Amino acid sequence: MVSLPQPCTTRRSASGPARRLVAGPSLLLLGAGLLAMSCARAETVARHAAKPAHPVGAVRHEHGATVRGTAESLTVSTRRLARGPAEQVLTRATLDRLVPGASPLQALSMTTPGVSFGSDDPYGVDSLANTTYMRGFSQNQLAFAVDGVPLGDQYFFSGNGLDINQAVIQDNIATVGASQGAGALDVPGAENLGGAIRFTTSDPEDRMGGRISQTFGSNANFRTFGRFDSGVLNASGTRFYVAYARTDNRLWKGYGHQTEQQANMKLLQPVGRHGMLSGFFGWSNDNQDNYLNMSLNMVNRLGKDWTYLTPNYLEAYNAANGIYTPAVQALGNPADEAFATYYDAATIQRNYLSYLRLSEELTSRLTSTTLLYAHVGSGDSEASATIPSPNGASLSQAVIMMNTRRIGGIQSFHYSLGRHTVQSGFWFENESSFMPERLFGQPYPGEGPVRSATGPFVGAYATAWASAFSTNLFQFYLQDEWQIRDDLRLLAGFRSLTQTTHGGASYNNVNYSGTDALPSGSLTASNGFLPHVSLSWHPALNHEVYVDIAENMKTYPYSIWGSNPSGLWGDSDQQAFAQGRRDLRPERTWTYVAGYRYSSDFVSANVDYYHIRYDNRALTVTTGPVYQLVNSYSDVGSETTDGADAALTIRPIRGLSIDNMLSYADARYQGGTMYGGEYYDLSGKHQVAYPKYMYKAGVGYAFGNVTLNFNVNYMSRRPLSYVNDVHVPSYWLANLGASYDFGAVGVLRNLKASLNIYNLFDTTYIGGMGVAGFPMAGDLATVFVGAPRQVFGTVSARF
Repeated sequence: MVSLPQPCTTRRSASGPARRLVAGPSLLLLGAGLLAMSCARAETVARHAAKPAHPVGAVRHEHGATVRGTAESLTVSTRRLARGPAEQVLTRATLDRLVPGASPLQALSMTTPGVSFGSDDPYGVDSLANTTYMRGFSQNQLAFAVDGVPLGDQYFFSGNGLDINQAVIQDNIATVGASQGAGALDVPGAENLGGAIRFTTSDPEDRMGGRISQTFGSNANFRTFGRFDSGVLNASGTRFYVAYARTDNRLWKGYGHQTEQQANMKLLQPVGRHGMLSGFFGWSNDNQDNYLNMSLNMVNRLGKDWTYLTPNYLEAYNAANGIYTPAVQALGNPADEAFATYYDAATIQRNYLSYLRLSEELTSRLTSTTLLYAHVGSGDSEASATIPSPNGASLSQAVIMMNTRRIGGIQSFHYSLGRHTVQSGFWFENESSFMPERLFGQPYPGEGPVRSATGPFVGAYATAWASAFSTNLFQFYLQDEWQIRDDLRLLAGFRSLTQTTHGGASYNNVNYSGTDALPSGSLTASNGFLPHVSLSWHPALNHEVYVDIAENMKTYPYSIWGSNPSGLWGDSDQQAFAQGRRDLRPERTWTYVAGYRYSSDFVSANVDYYHIRYDNRALTVTTGPVYQLVNSYSDVGSETTDGADAALTIRPIRGLSIDNMLSYADARYQGGTMYGGEYYDLSGKHQVAYPKYMYKAGVGYAFGNVTLNFNVNYMSRRPLSYVNDVHVPSYWLANLGASYDFGAVGVLRNLKASLNIYNLFDTTYIGGMGVAGFPMAGDLATVFVGAPRQVFGTVSARF
């Protein structure tokens, strides 16, 4: 195992326990990592010029993520897909190196250049704090899908989003694929400006049996997972599985718990000789006391462990009346003083996701796939508010109540003729949501029970506002993959997309909003021709040169008033909405990618360059308290990004993999905008929240029944404000894992014990950011401190 110095240090201020964020180690450590580290994956394999799967194979193996290699040697692959550009694919073996239940996006960020992921908990499952970027595109600019079902922008309170951590139990995910650059045409996603992330669930096994695992860890962590596979039940091949997972842990700072329950069921039913009917049902119930979003000023002066004041109601009550403790007064900023003295906040989500898919071979050349799906969700987002209660107390409880429903269908066809493979399909979805904010009274200190952040929410004394949305969208795509020669392949196609959203404010309490009319109205985004061209050439064995070019459009975002991102419906009033409706157009991008890839048993290497040009680049500038945000959504003209990713994997001996990845991205705005009556020229300013440099490295070694892995990620500083006068500091983050497989013990198979250490060197760093948007200039309480060192132990087995 490679021994490294602590990659990030913290120091105590002279005044007390507050810890300041400081930069990571020097370039000397970077050089050491280049020689000795590897990411958590065990092997990367490049697949070149792979011909489309035979239609029957496409039917019988829905997920198409077959991976070559020995049992211990292959966990990540890079392959060229018939449906578009190169796709980085993580297999179950890579996900099993994480703490059970950890977000698959966390694994993707550790093993894929150009991808960053930040959160505030070691699992990475806090949907409020999670921040995902891929080559500068945020999660609300990427397409997400599980088994072909669109997941929207991953943010539940946007009305169309469902986080992958609520959609599927992580243990049931078979693969995670990231298609960078233009993204694939067949991925359903109205948000896609430059990439797609798709998840596939595992199929029921042919053999009756099951899996169990039990995890214990820091902060009273307790996670249980169980799955039963029916095996093949009859001559037709019917099989299914049912699974359940429960996670409970105390917050690593402050008061409260995060509890999650999930259940999954999947059924496979062969239809005739050449068809497969599959069905899936997922349920999740999350109750999460939140971590406090902070400003950098708060982190530096109050320390990383500062959070909501629960259960100190008296201090929160005094703060609502302007009476602050000396520590809070030292912040010297009224906005920070208000954020630092919130009593509590929590998020509750309940989601149901189901689909039916029929894949069948209509002829020897033509296959068809029909997918019908539905998602129903409800939830509450609560925060203490300095709004007087009817009894005269200075605090209230503000609760946003979310109800959403999505139903849709996707039909696709796959036709092979000689050297041509033609694919076509269409997608329709209807979305509806209703979101009121209710106000509940709180008592005077010592005069009754304080309402809990996680409910129950009964007896509201007022409705502050309410929003309702209805959206219809339609997408069509057509593409032809032409195998010009054995070493040369061309893919050309396009997609058409249209979306119309009606809605906005359905109720407005002027005393709360401060305006006579909140935003309401309809918007339509439409483009009939969004082209995509991809060329792949293999000049010699193991070598590939590729080019990918595409145009994409993002439909108008929508969400509750005062949230982020909320688009025009989040503007301050109806007048601002009307002005934006006249002036703004949907965001569009042109993405150009050129790269080279080499692969052999000993070495895998890849380098590519990309250029992205935004048109109608829209920004949301945020001010105000967390329960009453005020947004300004405006067009800054354009943005350009020039970047490069490089990856090198060396496998010197059997079982050992050494990997290094380096990413560079120069993303700059090219225009300006009016804000607060003043024009801000943002030309040349770097994009907020995305680092200019990322470096990822690690080592993975498997020998006998033992597996060891170590990885370290470096992220350079990230702009917090649009004018770039405030930056989040750079950091290094390291993780360590080890496992031992005892093999068969009695009725158990693959009895395994594992140990995972998250944030090995106890680095203080900023993880997720942007929950309250981004300021035009200066600091803002919109970032989350990442979790400190956490230790987890797991025992798992099959039977």
